[in-house]
Amino acid sequence: MRVTEVTERNLWNKALLKLSYTHILQSHEWGQFKAQYGWKPLRLLFEENGLVRATASILRRRFLHLPLCIMYVPKGPALDYRDDGLLKLVLATLEDVARRYHAIFIKIDPDVCLEDFSSPSAQVITTLEGRGWRLSSEQVQFRNTILIDLTREEDELLKAMTSKTRYNVHLAERRGVKVCVGGLAKLPLFYEMYVETSTRDEFIIRPSNYYRDAWKTFIEANLAQLFIAEYKGQPLAGLILFRFGKKAWYMYGASRDLHRNLMPNHLLQWEAMRWAKAQGYTVYDMWGAPDVLDESDPMWGVYRFKEGFGGQFVRHIGAYDYPVSRFLYRPYAVTVPRYLEALRKRNRRRT
Repeated sequence: MRVTEVTERNLWNKALLKLSYTHILQSHEWGQFKAQYGWKPLRLLFEENGLVRATASILRRRFLHLPLCIMYVPKGPALDYRDDGLLKLVLATLEDVARRYHAIFIKIDPDVCLEDFSSPSAQVITTLEGRGWRLSSEQVQFRNTILIDLTREEDELLKAMTSKTRYNVHLAERRGVKVCVGGLAKLPLFYEMYVETSTRDEFIIRPSNYYRDAWKTFIEANLAQLFIAEYKGQPLAGLILFRFGKKAWYMYGASRDLHRNLMPNHLLQWEAMRWAKAQGYTVYDMWGAPDVLDESDPMWGVYRFKEGFGGQFVRHIGAYDYPVSRFLYRPYAVTVPRYLEALRKRNRRRT
């Protein structure tokens, strides 16, 4: 197996797209964006007899002012997880890279389905734990999601929705809500709505520059599309759809308190799905679902909205860490999640 570092955008994305597993957070653009915020990308390409077998976009960040770092492979590495031998080779490479850069640990969180009998999740977990990887106490990305199969006809997609969701989609149409696509000029408006959403729903968001850079990077690369729902010229809601390969991800959504009775969010989702289907995407990822399907979960309300569109709830194995320095990893794994949760609680009170 030949392992090489890739820096050129087109070469990297083309290699990633040759695999059965792909994810937008493994794209060149995600590493390019995160490089603006203290992370250094390292992109490794695994080839055998001229064929791409795996890729791993690794993000590295210095820890405090020490000659140490933390490493993260967001939603990766990308490979056929049914091939246990290949998985072991890729994991061994990641472990070696982590030691070479003096990492405290390296984290991965691939979208390996936990409940699908056709998935290799049991063997993947066995392999990870056998090599010293452990389920992380810090799950950076959403562990679970809802997937919608876009290969069905539009009438089938509508029939798969709950009656209430389908009614709300048609209600918004009848009452004159319109959905249009937007470009870079609409991003400040979308961020304003995002701020209003975070205040109303009490979740924490980052400063505008962070989102501007993220959204701009992917829109300019033709890997994201902004949608705005309007009523009589007034913007009511918006979402940004990321896309890569055959999959589209609903990663950011926002809405105003204005005219919420017109159900603009329902029509917005439906039009984004129709657009993605027309563009040839086969899966619509709703990006985020509760860890536990219970009304006590903070994401329960969001989940009820998303499940109304007739998708499949999917559990993933979650994030796993490989501790390079067990002496340093233990206090990090205990202290940092507590510190971050304390920050979130403080920021919620401020909000």
